[in-house]
Amino acid sequence: MPDGAGGRIVVVGASLGGLRAAEQLRAAGHTGELVVIGDEPHRPYNRPPLSKEVLAGEVSFDRVAFRMRSSTAGVDWRLGTAVTRAVLAARTVRLADGTEISYDGLVIATGLRPRRLDAPGSGPSRHVVRTLGDAAALRERLRPGARVTVVGAGFIGCEVAATARTLGADVTVVAPESEPMLRPLGPALGAELRRRHRERGVRFLLGRTVARFTETGLELSDGAAVPADVVVEAVGSVPCTEWLEGNGLDLSDGVLCDGALRVEGRPDVVAVGDVARFPNPRYDDVARRVEHWSIPADTAKRAARSLLGREEGPFMPLPFFWSDQYDMRLQSFGAPGLGCDDIRVLEGGLGGEAVLGYHRGGLVGVVMLGCTRRQAHYRKLLLDDVRVAAS
Repeated sequence: MPDGAGGRIVVVGASLGGLRAAEQLRAAGHTGELVVIGDEPHRPYNRPPLSKEVLAGEVSFDRVAFRMRSSTAGVDWRLGTAVTRAVLAARTVRLADGTEISYDGLVIATGLRPRRLDAPGSGPSRHVVRTLGDAAALRERLRPGARVTVVGAGFIGCEVAATARTLGADVTVVAPESEPMLRPLGPALGAELRRRHRERGVRFLLGRTVARFTETGLELSDGAAVPADVVVEAVGSVPCTEWLEGNGLDLSDGVLCDGALRVEGRPDVVAVGDVARFPNPRYDDVARRVEHWSIPADTAKRAARSLLGREEGPFMPLPFFWSDQYDMRLQSFGAPGLGCDDIRVLEGGLGGEAVLGYHRGGLVGVVMLGCTRRQAHYRKLLLDDVRVAAS
């Protein structure tokens, strides 16, 4: 699309990435029609609190709704219906209700859905945490004394375990890894987080998977029986890309993009958020998806400008995420998962507050266990160090 053009831009996905894309398109000068399509009935809302403070209290849209900026006043919101197919050659998308919408520019912002366990049997109440409806359904089950088994020891799994335990549930975590959050944080920090959860009464059954569901709970791969009233499946996510099939795209892990978020070089299609797989020259030329809080806003800003034909320099976002578990806050800048083979304690000690540095040649990521007042220092350190490495 030419710079500052009118025409119709369709944004498929009405979560944070879709909202930020709409805002950034207006900020970048798009004056034409702007349609945002989402399969949930709600306008965009904040998902991270769903596994933490929202799950622990009242689950309501008002608690998590994003403030609508004036720039989105003219957006045509098509909510409560999914896009089922796109024909990129014809520049059209088809909705579940049969409506077909043409576009001059397309933003892919469909994000992820929870992966589900592929295990036979039934019995306990099974849940995931991705939407308001998911959180509301799970909250009804988290009563004192309820036997809750969380399958998966990543961020969502550990946050749900902490919330359920705080509400008085009897909590067990099952996962195939040797430590919780092993892949993004490494073994030492994972072991420390497991220790803190165990102090709060959470049991861990690690190095095991779910073989089947039973009337009273689960049976694990080693034959162990785990009683459960509630099972929370936190075993990762799947990019929502089925509606793009048949267009010759690489959808092997999200949507492959170039360094400007254009989908395989197409000038009229971009992708944003955690469905986008793009290279970050801050680290290397490998295209990766990034499931962190900062990525929807960062990618939306660049993708909007790319869609309007505004070329800029290299796109090198610095990912950021955080996790609240009990009274403990984890924060991370950069890509610690790339530096798990060389982890060093930069400040403090793992038994209290600490800062860990993740290295791959140079410093590629920092994880802070507490030490919140030091976040500006380490963010600047990563920006400065990587800018030199990437030049």
